[in-house]
Amino acid sequence: MNWQTATVAAESDGERPSRVELGRPVAVLDRSSRGDPGHRQEISGVDHQAYGDEVLEIRELTHAYPDGHVALRNLTLRIEKTGLVSIVGPSGCGKSTLLRCVAGLQQAQGGEVLLDGERVSGVPNDLAVVFQDYGRSLYPWLTVRDNVALPLRRRGLDKSGRRSQAAEALESVGLKAEIARYPWQLSGGMQQRVAIARALAFRPRLLLMDEPFGSVDAQTREDLEDLLLQIRESNEMTILFVTHDIDESVYVGDRVVVLGGPPGHVRADLPVALPGPREQIATRELPEFVSLRAEVGRLVRGRLVERR
Repeated sequence: MNWQTATVAAESDGERPSRVELGRPVAVLDRSSRGDPGHRQEISGVDHQAYGDEVLEIRELTHAYPDGHVALRNLTLRIEKTGLVSIVGPSGCGKSTLLRCVAGLQQAQGGEVLLDGERVSGVPNDLAVVFQDYGRSLYPWLTVRDNVALPLRRRGLDKSGRRSQAAEALESVGLKAEIARYPWQLSGGMQQRVAIARALAFRPRLLLMDEPFGSVDAQTREDLEDLLLQIRESNEMTILFVTHDIDESVYVGDRVVVLGGPPGHVRADLPVALPGPREQIATRELPEFVSLRAEVGRLVRGRLVERR
């Protein structure tokens, strides 16, 4: 098992046991309502051809667990360069399973995942994952700096280069002063910042985030949401962000993809046209925010809506 595979596997949130495999605005589709892979139902009026230059393409992804639970069925999605795409949906609709398949931690039983045009059959080199359970993803015997620097061995950097890049990443998330401390000496929100810094230091092309702010208090969550927006503006990376929070999905996203299910499938893919820079109070008071938040809420609860 290579180091990166082991590390990403160790960060798994444990919702379902995963098996590590070694190796390497669009139209809204609802492909599972009749169990027919060819069935398409357009729910929003967004042009499927509007996006180009994809980093990630998911084609007809299907996966079932040994107990018979079908987590995903014929899920298709395209993600373009340097976008932040929020994934939201009801519990049990396959959000975490989708991320595991994209990360190469789980081999889907049908369909394929393409990263930069190449099929994903193991953990890709240019991918990082931030999970909700930051406590399990940080090594308590390593300092904050060494936790962040650890993945950089795979980049071939010497010790000085790893430490310099780690320090830069920690400064970008507001933890420059905590560089010599240990994870157990930090608050939950600060520990999650360390996990984010570790992902940023690796400088991935694709960043996967599986409910990364779900275990922190409301104020810290808002601070981390704003940090994510800063990261999106200052880094050339594509971010796939899974959340249960409808408001959060709209606030941070360039697009909101609503999953239905189970089994999981794309129910709607909605562009987010909010003015920037976004601000926690002012943005959430905008009529555009309120309208889109309500639309996403109805879709998550299983009600189709007509876009005007």
